[in-house]
Amino acid sequence: MGYECFELEIDNKVAHIRMNRPEKANSMIRSFWRELPEIVNELSATGNVRAIVLSGEGKHFCSGMDLEVFATNDTVGQSSEGDPAKFRSRRNERFRSTALKLQDSFSCLEHARVPVLAAIQGACVGGAIDMVSACDMRYATENAFFSIAEINIGMTADVGTLQRMPKLIAEGIVRELAFTGRRWSAEEAQAAGYVNQTFATQQELVEGVLAIAAEIATKSPMAIWGTKQSMNFGRDHSVAEGLEYIANWNAAMFDTDDMAEAFMASTEKRSADFPDLFPLSPGL
Repeated sequence: MGYECFELEIDNKVAHIRMNRPEKANSMIRSFWRELPEIVNELSATGNVRAIVLSGEGKHFCSGMDLEVFATNDTVGQSSEGDPAKFRSRRNERFRSTALKLQDSFSCLEHARVPVLAAIQGACVGGAIDMVSACDMRYATENAFFSIAEINIGMTADVGTLQRMPKLIAEGIVRELAFTGRRWSAEEAQAAGYVNQTFATQQELVEGVLAIAAEIATKSPMAIWGTKQSMNFGRDHSVAEGLEYIANWNAAMFDTDDMAEAFMASTEKRSADFPDLFPLSPGL
């Protein structure tokens, strides 16, 4: 299936989603918000992909929301003087519904049954930070930079950065970035723990991240899914609740056949051969 904003390749159970509008710095036009969850949800549902890499073609990873496109939406911007008061609540609710819809477009990365790894070069600005903060891991070129740029246009970031980023790094750092909108270097981001690793060039970045994804793809997909679910749950709950969650998960989902295969493969000095996850039913 063809996409306006993305290209998709699958190789040896690793899916590579590439943003393909480098001439526009991979800005997020209307179709972007529809296509990304469509691709990610389908990959997660099939069960035969074990890791996803998200990258962008060109000099910059992503410049964020395309304001020219969204400025045409009458849920954004000032009300006209002739706007009847009786319609303002409906207009405001439409703005709220739009924001929630955009948030869902990135929550799919968090909800996917497999890890999502972001490979970031150049600019990662505005909505792009919302997006990569919903990924499991972030990798960057040495010249990459980040900016919570919404504050520079008189807006509060509302698609996930302010909610997810403080769970990844110190809250004081997030507040500084969100209040100032300044550029945050890849070196700073790695030192803070937001970026896992930096690479000298974009080619080394993509090759390195695909290699990490390929290693993840060799592990038990049930164990990987359980690890992601447990860590996401633990992030949002108390330690006691997280411990109970993983006990319940393993009681229901622990696959002794996968463990036996892992031990056998180690003994026989070969790669383990784990079955794929079952596909989800259509529409689920």
